[in-house]
Amino acid sequence: MSGHNHSHHPDARDDHAGHSHAEHSHGGHGHNHGGPGHSHAPASFGVAFAIGTALNTTFVVVEAVYGLLSGSMALLADAGHNLGDVLGLLMAWGAATVAQRSPKGRYTYGLRSSSILAALLNALLLLVAIGVIAVEAIRRIIEPAPVIGKTVMIVAAIGIVINGVTALLFMRGRKGDLNIRGAFLHMASDALISAGVVVAGFAIVLTGKSWIDPWTSLILVAVVAWGTWGLLRDSVNMSLQAAPSGLDPSDVGSFLLARDKVEAIHDLHVWPMSTTETALTVHLLVPTGYPGDAFVAGIATSLKERFGIGHATIQIETDPDTDCELEPDKVV
Repeated sequence: MSGHNHSHHPDARDDHAGHSHAEHSHGGHGHNHGGPGHSHAPASFGVAFAIGTALNTTFVVVEAVYGLLSGSMALLADAGHNLGDVLGLLMAWGAATVAQRSPKGRYTYGLRSSSILAALLNALLLLVAIGVIAVEAIRRIIEPAPVIGKTVMIVAAIGIVINGVTALLFMRGRKGDLNIRGAFLHMASDALISAGVVVAGFAIVLTGKSWIDPWTSLILVAVVAWGTWGLLRDSVNMSLQAAPSGLDPSDVGSFLLARDKVEAIHDLHVWPMSTTETALTVHLLVPTGYPGDAFVAGIATSLKERFGIGHATIQIETDPDTDCELEPDKVV
């Protein structure tokens, strides 16, 4: 292995021992070592998805009926928008469910990454929804609509409650799971928009100025778009297998290089397996000879505890004079 930038760290120790998902390579021969099963599955939000879907589906039906009875195109349009919310919840729910399936056939990681796809689709669905609202708001500025009636305000108030309750169901999981964050943001955004409809409607009833409604809508669209941008950015990055936000691969590399007996590292890759799980592969040069399974398992345990990397595959190389085809950084 030529071209290493060797550096020794005799004082760096890793005292953790345990089991890990790791691949050890010694003297040209490899063997796989899998520890006892440990779950990487995210906390279940099945009940939250069921309640949220039921509440929003009921609201869509009620809103459509009252829209037809009152002749309100605004309510019918919002019913269509809320139908999109139901679809968003179903996507996130479906992804969270299939992500827990065991690996099978060609899907050697299972369908974990479906949660990343659902988060991306939810972000795009949100952008389409606020785009439609923005177009309608601009149309109303150009062609002022009649004052919002009490029926519209009442139904929008119901929307605040339903969307707000649904958002609360996902609040505790929004920081640790991008898919759950997508569902939370979708519901919270709709609660905000419904609140805007009520406030604007009340202001119009008091003042008689119909321009309040479309301008309020545009302000809310800007707020929601700002929040959606983060979801879209993170889901796109995850889709491109970028290291999770807040995890710097160079920090992981420095940590590995500081382990006792490790003289050099290469072929380090860190990527998201799902919206809650992170994987790593790396080659470690240990010129003193194969350090044993406990050494590698201890490093894997430390990676999980320090960086949240739960699926580490570590290859040990012991001969610094044997070239590794994956050593240059430009090789993937």
